[in-house]
Amino acid sequence: MQNSNIAKKMNQTILLPKLEEKKLVPVIKIDHGEDAAPLAEALCAGGLPVAEVTFRTDAAEESIRIMKQKYPEMLVGAGTVVNLEQAKRAFAAGVSFIVTPGISRAVIEFSIEHKVPVFPGTCTPTEIMTGIEYGLEVVKFFPAVQYGGTGILKTLSSVFPGIRFMPTGGINANNVKEFLAVKSVIACGGSWMVPGDLIGQGKFDEIKDLTARAVLLASR
Repeated sequence: MQNSNIAKKMNQTILLPKLEEKKLVPVIKIDHGEDAAPLAEALCAGGLPVAEVTFRTDAAEESIRIMKQKYPEMLVGAGTVVNLEQAKRAFAAGVSFIVTPGISRAVIEFSIEHKVPVFPGTCTPTEIMTGIEYGLEVVKFFPAVQYGGTGILKTLSSVFPGIRFMPTGGINANNVKEFLAVKSVIACGGSWMVPGDLIGQGKFDEIKDLTARAVLLASR
């Protein structure tokens, strides 16, 4: 295991203030790499230069690389990273951060070693304690709504006051404010502003508008 001070520095100092400022992390499934640039443009134009590109399609690695090349100041993360091989590919693509759906010590240790902020998926005290072992200050809470929503988040926060959460799963325009109101929540992941059908149809102006509305909602 790497020194926990390294993990703490790379997560809090470099990335967390930016995520906390934006409050939202669009979770994106891209089927075709040619959609990456116009999608990134739509997110930035909508006021949210953040993306978590899930490794659920063959286009993920290429899409991350394109987004980072076209918009170097954008925070482009790799989501649904489930093994070391995917983590290595995400790192090679220039990813800003890595998100996993559950605990993978191999992915966590690789990310710490390469100074890439990592947000492992957790939903139990045991998993949260694993994150603490690595010196992480923020973990993903997933799937957020299905595992008890804000009620369980508040309970976990009382037990682990030093940990903050990035809830993802079932969050949308109707409940995001409720999650953001929880003091331990740094940002929420969601896909309602980047629906797959609009990406597939090339309706990036609509995505820009949805993103702008999501940013306004989160800022109120």
